[in-house]
Amino acid sequence: MSRWRIVPLSKEPQHQAKLVEWLWRAFGDASGRDFFASVVESSLRGADFPQTFVALDGDRPVGTVGVWRCDLISRQDLFPWLAALYVDESARGSGLSAALQDYAEAWCRERGFADLYLYALCADYYERFGWRYIGDALDYPDVTVRLYHKSL
Repeated sequence: MSRWRIVPLSKEPQHQAKLVEWLWRAFGDASGRDFFASVVESSLRGADFPQTFVALDGDRPVGTVGVWRCDLISRQDLFPWLAALYVDESARGSGLSAALQDYAEAWCRERGFADLYLYALCADYYERFGWRYIGDALDYPDVTVRLYHKSL
């Protein structure tokens, strides 16, 4: 049995502010907090996308991941996207990243998706989890990122 409980944020909405803070600090810039707040808030409204999941160690949030309709404006032809994967420093190196990815992949499979995509600035991380590098793309406005694909 896993030491974490991973659930849709809609089942544990009291962690919304913590997740927004994590995502903004990890992936945002000085003016981007509202963007992450909007995505997380949207995931609480019951629509299929975006989804935000939270990993809990007891009652304490230790990580999050999302499944989004689009995470890269220049590649709107690809769908769905694993996005906003974050593991709190206290849980890094524990296997939580893999558990969050597995949870998101299972969620997608249950809904009939055969493929999942993500983008990253780093190389050699996602390959460890079975992701296949499929080329480069541009993040807004002109940042080259690595595109990954996983068959589900």
